[in-house]
Amino acid sequence: MEFLSPSTLEEALEAKHAHPDGVPIMGGTDVMVELNFDKRRPQALIDLSRVPELSEWGPDNGTVRLGAGVSYSRIVEGLGAGAPGLAKAARTVASPQIRNRGTVGGNLGGASPAGDTHPALLATDAVVELASVRGRRRVAARDFYLSLRETACRSDELITAVLLPEPTGPQQFAKIGTRNAMVIAVTSFSLALDRQRRVVGTGLGAAAPTPVRAEAAEEFLAAEFDWEGGSSPSEAVVRRFGDLVASAARPIDDQRGSSAYRKHALSVMARRALSWSVTEYRKGAA
Repeated sequence: MEFLSPSTLEEALEAKHAHPDGVPIMGGTDVMVELNFDKRRPQALIDLSRVPELSEWGPDNGTVRLGAGVSYSRIVEGLGAGAPGLAKAARTVASPQIRNRGTVGGNLGGASPAGDTHPALLATDAVVELASVRGRRRVAARDFYLSLRETACRSDELITAVLLPEPTGPQQFAKIGTRNAMVIAVTSFSLALDRQRRVVGTGLGAAAPTPVRAEAAEEFLAAEFDWEGGSSPSEAVVRRFGDLVASAARPIDDQRGSSAYRKHALSVMARRALSWSVTEYRKGAA
């Protein structure tokens, strides 16, 4: 196995071009597990930890440009206001040690349907930046996940950043697991209310072969929600929203939970996230 350690993004892109089967590694919280259990033996590892651009974040034309190598801990500490949904999701990732190493770029690259950051990226209309020696391109998170662990990232591309729109309303994240720490989500849910555009965003994790949205639930709630004052929806609206979220799921039965339990949990989390959002929205409207 060849180990490459570029110190600039240009060198990293050249390395990926020369080794399209090479595996990028930064925090190593997923890749090293696969190597240790002999689930993967790539011909090359491309260490990105020395590339400064990947560990930076800041404003970018009305969005927050988050480098793919920014750790979960830094997201929790610095993006609670700029990307509250993602920050809440990052706070639930594993242990403090893992949060100090793990990154959104790694979560995207692995594309596990149970990845904690995917629902928040979907709900907030985030955009994934991909780069290669041919140039850079941007793909909406909603178009990034193609099938089980398959993404729009091409073999010669690296995930370089995520662009997070400025929040204009509440953003929530909820996760069900067997315990509070060091756990893979049984299922998860994210909700975002966009006050300016009057649209609703959702994201479901561990609910289908890929992270998915509940589009029917989004359209229903956008039509029923009181965008002017944020008054509490009726019980019928809340329950219908939860049902529509659950109906968007295509979960499986596995050792972590049954399909029926996942759908039930999603409905409950959706209703709770809506309740939290209404309370927060009303405070902003006052």
